[in-house]
Amino acid sequence: MSALVPKVTRELTKMRRTLRETFGLAKLRPGQAEVIRSVLEGNNTLAIMPTGAGKSLCYQLPSLHLEGTTVVVSPLISLMKDQVDKLEEAGIEAAQLNSALTTEEHEENLEQIKTEKSDFIFITPERFTNQEFLADLRKRDINFVVIDEAHCISEWGHDFRPAYLSLGAAVKTLGVPPVLALTATATPEVTADIEKQLDLGKLQVVKTGIYRPNLHFEVKRVTNEREKHEELIRILNEHDGAGIIYAATVKTVEELTDWLKAFDFKIEKYHGRMKASDRKRNQDAFMDGELKAIVATNAFGMGIDKPDIRFVVHYQMPGSLEAYYQESGRAGRDGEPATCSLFYQLEDRRTHQFFLGGKHPKFDDILAVYQAFKGAESPFELSVLQENASTVSDGRVRVVLSLLKEMKVVKELRGSKFRLLQVDVKQHELEYLSRLSEEKVEKDKEKLERMMQYGQSAMCRWRLLHDYFGEEMEEERCGHCDNCIHPLEEQVALPEPHRAAAYF
Repeated sequence: MSALVPKVTRELTKMRRTLRETFGLAKLRPGQAEVIRSVLEGNNTLAIMPTGAGKSLCYQLPSLHLEGTTVVVSPLISLMKDQVDKLEEAGIEAAQLNSALTTEEHEENLEQIKTEKSDFIFITPERFTNQEFLADLRKRDINFVVIDEAHCISEWGHDFRPAYLSLGAAVKTLGVPPVLALTATATPEVTADIEKQLDLGKLQVVKTGIYRPNLHFEVKRVTNEREKHEELIRILNEHDGAGIIYAATVKTVEELTDWLKAFDFKIEKYHGRMKASDRKRNQDAFMDGELKAIVATNAFGMGIDKPDIRFVVHYQMPGSLEAYYQESGRAGRDGEPATCSLFYQLEDRRTHQFFLGGKHPKFDDILAVYQAFKGAESPFELSVLQENASTVSDGRVRVVLSLLKEMKVVKELRGSKFRLLQVDVKQHELEYLSRLSEEKVEKDKEKLERMMQYGQSAMCRWRLLHDYFGEEMEEERCGHCDNCIHPLEEQVALPEPHRAAAYF
């Protein structure tokens, strides 16, 4: 390490010029230098930095000073497209592979990757764990791998993606290049689970804190759609800039967009069931400043780099405070004042309770997956298992495999292959796995209750968020949220059992 320190220092000095000339920035923001230094030293690093803190620069800058190509794993096409566009505007070669590309674009980008013409390769987690694609990447000089929105790795996180469970094994297939994992939100429990699921050794954790003084948090307690409509029109009229309106379901997005279009506002929609071309068109219109607002499910916004979003409205309550902080934090990335409004209605709880019912595998799912791999030749590929367990969704198959890995029933090999370690698993052991899955449902219910309490509380909004994420807050109150500006005589504190649940 002693020989490495002067080299890292020299590289950091060179980067100051790149920072100015390529990215047009005078200096790094808090935490960025620490993350970049960790990357240059070859550490596996987890950076927990709020939206707008400049997480993307933490991999873009060091990548341009290292030999080889940087692989960036992104969960959403909108995120991928936005990052590629920004890099190409700066004159940097970047390739992407995702389902939104035309056949011709896909072939062009694949050829670009194979001929080593890209400084960056942006891919989905599904593509990154594909054997054929990994074989192509093994021929490249990969300097490090970036896992964006790393909270998706954790089964305790608010936006768990089963496809993320095989990322650690895929990195090993590439010869274990260093990993930089990035997220805006991670409780201590989620941080520990990210390290466990990646299985790449100790992570160097860099955490800069969640507080952003330019964000004004407010809750509007409503009892029906008419009141929501009134509040929404007020917000749209009061703010000069553009914003995002989040809804929990596709149906609400469709209905709300149609209703708003009857007014003079320029409004479009975004959700996962739309055609890729329509999503792209609406995203481009929003990024180019042509819209007053975009009405969307949580499929929109992750990693979107639009600095001048002046308001984020949650028309329906999200399922957790992690999700709420992540989504509302897309406002005010330029450091200017922005408003984060939550419409709080008790009935929204039912929507999330319905979602929770289908999120985690039941005993029958676990049994079906176990029987499927008992009949497969070992080692077997994930795709074979998904085909054999056809009654179970692909996402649940991955979650069951994660549970079986925890019990040492199967071992994940390089390249999304698995080996059966225990031939005869007893029914009571499978029932134990089912109980573990049920525990995860209960954890999700606790998170929903914490979200409900946030909406009901008279405490400082920033104080509530700091408590939830296990962070210290210097002042008792922020002084600029709705509860600080208009304090109630009686404050509703969080019950101790729920407060403790945030830390473990």
